[in-house]
Amino acid sequence: MSEAVSYELVGNIGIVSVNNPPVNALAQVVRAGILEAITIAQNDASEAIVLCCEGRTFIAGADITEFGKPPKEPGLPAALSAIENSSKPVIAAIHGTALGGGFEVALACHYRCAIASAKVGLPEVKLGLLPGAGGTQRVPRIAGVKAALDMITSGNPVAAKKALDMGLVDEVLSGDDVRSGAIQYAKGLVESGASLKRIRDITIDSAAIEPGFFDSARKQLVKRARGQIAQDKIVSCIEAAVNLPMDEGLERERELFKELVTSSESAAMRHIFFAERLAAKIKGLPRDTPVRDIKKVAIIGGGTMGGGIAMCFANVGIPVVMLEINDEALERGMHIIRKNYTITVQKGKLPADQMEQRIGLITGTTNYEDIGDVDLVIEAVFENLELKKEIFAKLDGVCKQGAILATNTSYQDVDAIAAATSRPQDVVGMHFFSPANVMKLLENVRGEKTADDVVATAMSIGKKIGKVCALSGVCYGFIGNRMLGGYGREAQMLLMDGCTPAQVDGSLERFGMAMGPLAMSDLAGLDVGYKARQGRTDLPDDPKLYRMGTLLVEMGRHGQKTGSGFYKYDPETRRRLSDPEVESMIKEEAAKLDLEQRDIGDDEILARCFYPLINEAALILEEGIAQRPSDIDVVYVFGYAFPVAKGGPMHYADQVGLKNVYDKICEFRDLYGEQYWKPAPLLKQLAEEGSTFAEWGAKNG
Repeated sequence: MSEAVSYELVGNIGIVSVNNPPVNALAQVVRAGILEAITIAQNDASEAIVLCCEGRTFIAGADITEFGKPPKEPGLPAALSAIENSSKPVIAAIHGTALGGGFEVALACHYRCAIASAKVGLPEVKLGLLPGAGGTQRVPRIAGVKAALDMITSGNPVAAKKALDMGLVDEVLSGDDVRSGAIQYAKGLVESGASLKRIRDITIDSAAIEPGFFDSARKQLVKRARGQIAQDKIVSCIEAAVNLPMDEGLERERELFKELVTSSESAAMRHIFFAERLAAKIKGLPRDTPVRDIKKVAIIGGGTMGGGIAMCFANVGIPVVMLEINDEALERGMHIIRKNYTITVQKGKLPADQMEQRIGLITGTTNYEDIGDVDLVIEAVFENLELKKEIFAKLDGVCKQGAILATNTSYQDVDAIAAATSRPQDVVGMHFFSPANVMKLLENVRGEKTADDVVATAMSIGKKIGKVCALSGVCYGFIGNRMLGGYGREAQMLLMDGCTPAQVDGSLERFGMAMGPLAMSDLAGLDVGYKARQGRTDLPDDPKLYRMGTLLVEMGRHGQKTGSGFYKYDPETRRRLSDPEVESMIKEEAAKLDLEQRDIGDDEILARCFYPLINEAALILEEGIAQRPSDIDVVYVFGYAFPVAKGGPMHYADQVGLKNVYDKICEFRDLYGEQYWKPAPLLKQLAEEGSTFAEWGAKNG
């Protein structure tokens, strides 16, 4: 038998047990072991076979490290064929999660039982793939075409009770002992003379499918795909399940799976999968670094950001004290929190009683003395360095020793804030993204004197509240916002050179960005950038620079909140509309500066906006602000909606070729000046070596 799979007889039931920690992935040893065990069971005294797993979960998916490598026999289809064609009923006993190939194993079984806490799902789409071992053919046969389409294109897991209702499992077991419960269930099937119930034998009635269903599904999915191609191919597979015999459907599924495995989109998404996990590992920080216990949190500031942060902690059962300047502001903050939770309840994503339970964990105060016992305090007031220093001096006086003092600043100097206290080792940046209760990224910022256990705690508590964490060093804007400067600058420079706002944003949205930079500026508020620029002395004295953004603010056009900015907004729907007044104004301002406007294509728009990101990221790596290139990709995918199908700016640069990026930056330097387009030394070095950021990252840990 395989080292990862065992087989034994318990009475008249054969037990195939998988033990491949940590998540029983379908590595070659597991596939071989299952195949051998099922073969042995055909000729022994067993009357039914239970397939179960040791540890905390059922088979949680394929072994992703095998992707892109020569296949090792036996392949998964051979193991599934042995299960499906067994002369004795095979019962999958599910606990934890049965995901991807793991759930496809369960679907090949004749029966499926699960404990109540189990979940099943086919999340391959999140890696730019589709289920490649029968998932797209079997799920529509037992759950229906629409349910299968929703489940497989979303990639979201389904809880056992819902899976039972959908027909995906046959029995929800009482109790948590999945092995004994499954044995009893198997014995019951034997005693009742249950048949070999093969999903492949079910035929879908094509006449029951609404005409145009698949075309409509494709159109809906392309709107949210943002450059991903797997969703369209999933539709094709489910269409094959309706129109083709099972074996032909499996062939079609395998053919499309192979296309996706070799696609640039899936490579990018797999890159992000690994990058997200790598970002949690801190260079030079031992894995056993202790973390501080966070049992109670305080938030300074009850605005949209502060309220969102408070919700993050309440959502995982951690009590929060929210401190505001007066009772009116406090009441306003609590109202925002209740409104946010109410929207979640209305969407059916949270039971009403849980909403009240979470709100009950958030209390308010206007007195600093009331937060003296908290383990973590997060300051979330507006971006004024002197105000933040004043607050941290107060916190230093009231917070207990050992409390972590965190600032949610987007770009201020964390070391200067820490210097306002007598305990800089306890100060850290925890940069949440708005809305904090929704956005996945948490950019933690390690100051010069931040203690190792404080860094470890910030990363650990971030994971606990459901965030994807990346670590940054101290500089203006840290990783994400520092890089964003050139992106926003060039978006506005392109207007002076001949583009309309819709042209700039349209190019970037077709690339896969959730929202173009000018529309995003309108959403954030043009006055926010305007105020930030007023405090900077490092900007070139150039009349073109941010000209339109500045003029629009001075006209009272601050973006969505005033109904107009680069665009005008429908007062009812908030839908953005191109504004002829702004387009005329752009032409007039360009004429005032004697600028010759011209037609600009998508390729130049993408290069002008993205290459400053890449160039600044190279400087960030050289300076040690980011630990590794893949961390920068994590920041941009999870914090700035860079399309996951492109893998983040560093992965995208590697795909374009660093020599091509460098050459184009040099071309722009010659056209527009070195003040904006000075190639980073690291980018120049890698371009000349013919190397990539990924290779540089591997060499530098």
